[in-house]
Amino acid sequence: MLHVPATASDPYLNDEHAPQLVLQLYFNELTALEAVASSTGSLQALTDRRTIAWTGSAEITQQAMAVRRYATPAPNHDAGTRCTYLVAYEGAPRDYDAWLGHYLAGHVPLMQRLPEIRELEIYTRLETVSALPARREQAVQRNKVVFDTAEALTHALHSPIRHDMRRDYEASPPFDGHNVHFPMTSRYVRVLAE
Repeated sequence: MLHVPATASDPYLNDEHAPQLVLQLYFNELTALEAVASSTGSLQALTDRRTIAWTGSAEITQQAMAVRRYATPAPNHDAGTRCTYLVAYEGAPRDYDAWLGHYLAGHVPLMQRLPEIRELEIYTRLETVSALPARREQAVQRNKVVFDTAEALTHALHSPIRHDMRRDYEASPPFDGHNVHFPMTSRYVRVLAE
């Protein structure tokens, strides 16, 4: 998936400085990811500033994560443009199992009820071998909630479910860190594996 910044309204948050581009790659096997991230892998071309001039002086980062997919009432996996809310939890829970357990048991069912949500994924850290010349991100968890449009995302963020989500977040076990939320325009791209 290719994500670029979009605009949506959240009654609780207004995080600035969204990443200018996020490439989200899916692999069926860890070894496939490590192969393309090796010193001779195809992802090296994306970080070569001599051949990819559009990167300019942008900071390039990476993070591998395990994916948990959740059902939504009206999924839509058609190719095309969507609006995605990308979320990252940066820091550390005092008790990781308690914090993540609370999140998966309490927060996820609320997110599944957001109006017009099309997709929901939760990501947790995964250790991999990578030779990419890109700083490793250290988010303990990430989320992706997908809607058809920025207006649909804004509507969901102003719904009663969003207020329930805020109360659930405030009741979470202690987390030392912060989170960021970025609305992004997203496009699905299918690439054949090497």
